[in-house]
Amino acid sequence: MHILVTGGAGYIGSHTTLQLLERGDTVTVFDNLNNSSTISLERVSQLIDKPINFIQGDLIDTNELHKLFSQFQFDSVVHFAGLKAVGESVAQPLRYYQNNVSGTLNLLQEMQKANIKTLIFSSSATVYGDPQALPVTEEAPVKPTNPYGQSKAMIEKILSDLCDSDSEWRIACLRYFNPVGAHPSGYIGEDPSGIPNNLMPFVSQVATGLRECLSVFGNDYDTPDGTGVRDYIHVMDLAQGHLAALDYLANQPSGKLLTINLGTGRGYSVLEMIEAFEKTIGKPISYRIVGRRSGDVASCYADPSLAEKLLDWKAARGIEDMCIDTWRWQSNNPRGYREQQ
Repeated sequence: MHILVTGGAGYIGSHTTLQLLERGDTVTVFDNLNNSSTISLERVSQLIDKPINFIQGDLIDTNELHKLFSQFQFDSVVHFAGLKAVGESVAQPLRYYQNNVSGTLNLLQEMQKANIKTLIFSSSATVYGDPQALPVTEEAPVKPTNPYGQSKAMIEKILSDLCDSDSEWRIACLRYFNPVGAHPSGYIGEDPSGIPNNLMPFVSQVATGLRECLSVFGNDYDTPDGTGVRDYIHVMDLAQGHLAALDYLANQPSGKLLTINLGTGRGYSVLEMIEAFEKTIGKPISYRIVGRRSGDVASCYADPSLAEKLLDWKAARGIEDMCIDTWRWQSNNPRGYREQQ
């Protein structure tokens, strides 16, 4: 299959691109490099000893999109491209709706014109908001608490309406929880620009001395130790989930809309993750408790049983693997891909 991967130079996109290429698919990556680097793709290319077809462009630019779909005939699309920081979305909601929702609409219109009707959409557990019950099943109410989650929920609704209007569409909305870790080679990993929004990159940057201290946002949540609890999933497991979803859709005799959680089913608090990382590297992590971050919830972890039932997929890597692979990536690349720029 020839697969278009939007946002394929990013964290999850690069790991998924690698696994697609390893199994023999043809991949074209389309990325605006807003929060990513071509070095990630160069390293993917080195890992598989094959060149990667990369097109720099933005989903907001309809001319660039039209040119892309005129140049290549794709069989399916894996759609990662989008802004993803919860706090930033609260401060800049219009930017998030413009980029995430409008960009996806542009992509869908070009796919429809080209009669390409298989899509894997990178959704998020943030669509659940503050869950009423744990673990979270796919039947839980969709009540996002921030513009980032709202943008994902809006796109899911658009995709649902699209499938209702045309039964030829095969779409999987993958609601995944908190990606962490890196490729076991330590060659590709998470490289946020500026101050990290996610826990593990911040922890690992403190460990390397790049940052002085980790900020823990709130210790007064209704959780065992007062800090937020999340379902952390290894990025390699997550990438494999995308391949499993592609295979599932390819075997459907008619149109299908699949909405499914990708998580481990186990929640860890911020302090538990810090402790696990300290154990991995053999030294303490400096942190301080600060006020809660707008848009955050107390606890959120998945019921991943539907993914195992339908996709024959289950997360295989635990917290130790997540910490070891994160540390290998960060210690080998203390300044991320910027070391080579």
